[in-house]
Amino acid sequence: MANTKSAKKDIKVNEANRARNRSVKSLCRSSITKAEKLITEGNTDGAKTAVSSAVKTLDKAAEKGIIHPNNAARRKSRLMDKLNAAVSPAPGATKA
Repeated sequence: MANTKSAKKDIKVNEANRARNRSVKSLCRSSITKAEKLITEGNTDGAKTAVSSAVKTLDKAAEKGIIHPNNAARRKSRLMDKLNAAVSPAPGATKA
């Protein structure tokens, strides 16, 4: 347990920041999940909109320091790879 007044204040501040950060992280996860679901369903127009929204939320979280910028970049890259694979099939793949 904290002994000093400043340490007790730090605990309060950290709890407030944690609560704020949790909601932003949750929003990021939800937007990514929504985009991935639309990609797997084959709804390319909706998926493009959802992916851009997810990228925006990831950028904001990285800008605020809630997630590491490399973490945001990695997630955006994976999401864009999935979208691009769904929009244009891989070269050499034949349509049946």
